[in-house]
Amino acid sequence: MKKIDIKSRIIQMSAVVILTFIMAGCEADILEQSPGDAVTSDEFFNTGADLKAYTNDLYAMLPTTSVYMDDSHSDNILGVSAGDRLRGTRIVPTDRGSGGWSWGYLRRINYFLENYDRVDDEEATAQYSGIARFFRAYFYFEKVQRFGDVPWYSEVIDLEDEELLYKARDSRELVMDSIMADIDYAIENIPAEKELNRITKYTALILKARIALFEGTFRKYHGMEDYVRFLEESSSAAKELMDSGAYSLYTAGGEEQAYLDLFAMENQNTTETILAVDFEFGLRTHDLAYRMTAPTQGRWGLTKELVNSYLMTDGTPFTDQSGYETMEFYEEMQNRDPRLTQTTAGPDFATFGSQDPEPVNLDITRTGYRVIKGLPPKGPQWGSGGSFNDVILFRYAEALLIYAEAKAELGTLTQGDLDNSINKLRDRVGLPHLNMAEANANPDPFQESLYDNVEQGANKGVILEIRRERRVELVNEGLRWDDLMRWKEGKKVEEPIEGIYFSELGAYDFNNDGRFDVYVHDGDTSGAPDEVTSTINTNERPLTEGTSGNLLLFEGGSFDETRDYYYPIPMEDLELNENLEQNPGW
Repeated sequence: MKKIDIKSRIIQMSAVVILTFIMAGCEADILEQSPGDAVTSDEFFNTGADLKAYTNDLYAMLPTTSVYMDDSHSDNILGVSAGDRLRGTRIVPTDRGSGGWSWGYLRRINYFLENYDRVDDEEATAQYSGIARFFRAYFYFEKVQRFGDVPWYSEVIDLEDEELLYKARDSRELVMDSIMADIDYAIENIPAEKELNRITKYTALILKARIALFEGTFRKYHGMEDYVRFLEESSSAAKELMDSGAYSLYTAGGEEQAYLDLFAMENQNTTETILAVDFEFGLRTHDLAYRMTAPTQGRWGLTKELVNSYLMTDGTPFTDQSGYETMEFYEEMQNRDPRLTQTTAGPDFATFGSQDPEPVNLDITRTGYRVIKGLPPKGPQWGSGGSFNDVILFRYAEALLIYAEAKAELGTLTQGDLDNSINKLRDRVGLPHLNMAEANANPDPFQESLYDNVEQGANKGVILEIRRERRVELVNEGLRWDDLMRWKEGKKVEEPIEGIYFSELGAYDFNNDGRFDVYVHDGDTSGAPDEVTSTINTNERPLTEGTSGNLLLFEGGSFDETRDYYYPIPMEDLELNENLEQNPGW
């Protein structure tokens, strides 16, 4: 399907210039803004093209490359160092509107919703008011995830309206009900089209499924009421998307390539991708490849715990293998779920579009398990700001995972549900199907050890397997931290983060071709073979047992169960509005 044409976008956006003074300081706090001018709204809100131009500006709310960076602040991926969330060193911001407590975009949305119906075009007003309410749902969902209770504003606030300006936070119930009303309106009014870079009914459906799954499971695991309603809404939205037949899993290239190709391709297609951010050579680029490949940048690497979570090709847990704890790199990569070596560089790793194996390079990954998901072809795209592969924000695979999890948490999951969801993901990579009865009869002990709060019950085993599937399918797509928060598993950040295992100091052949690739040493490299392409100094990256063991990269942070599931409100905002209360513990 067509993409947003860059030149047309610029022309459309120029129409918004007449609203410049309304939007001046758009990123400032809502309390600092004056209401819109009636003359300006009369001049602007006249045609459907005006509505389109206005809502185009709201797309800037969406994340871009940050979706591929967020997992490096979770237990999935470690970068140069552990971030504040993992260390437990977040602090209360000082300046108002910082730390995510900003309201500028909400004012833009509400101004639009107060004026869009001036246009005498029913089709346009329905579509673009639906898009505006999609973005309001998106905006408030992020606020609830971050802060819990927040003030709900559905109108542009007059500076003289002190009751609204300085009101307290509204209840989570009110805000979530309002979010759900907004996203339902969006689903009802936005056309069911397949557009890679525009909000459609399908985008609204998967956002609703994501929102309701988060809220339903958060309420369930945090001991709050009314979780069933949200889980039912989540499974229903996911099922509507699945039943539409609009999307399927991308399978071009087969099980050995399709998953990797999906994230590396220059131009997305609408087989699986519901919404993507468009990047184009010479027009709009990013630096993800540079961060993945430059030794001074991200240095991202999968954690050993995540690597252990990938199944064997026969569907059995890797952690059931005898001696799995001391398997070295080449051995542990054999006969595994193909997504493992399409997410991290395996023994025969070749970049997207190439048949030539890449030299082993552990200098660009902290853990030794180099991240390759989303890495475009080698060449100019690996330079600073040189990448232009599209970034996926929503895709069909997530809908399948949401559906299965919501049904499992409700206790209504059937084998047929699994076959229509999780097992389609397994079919893509050639894995045996997940059998519900077997999973529940024999919950995997390794998965049980990862999650403390999954209740004993008939569906425990299958819930753990769905969590495994979600983790390996969606790794590096920015969802892991939120998953841990909604499952009330924040204590996982206190666990050490480890990397590749080495049985001793010395040289290693990582791709089993008879040549040494890696040399592990304690400061003396004089014995390193000439052909070695990577060295690891245990003084910088120590091993768990001194001269042997896993790379020990982070000894674990701290997580306060009474505080850290939410972020703090900035101090200046609390001082200006005495009706606001700080989140507990901050």
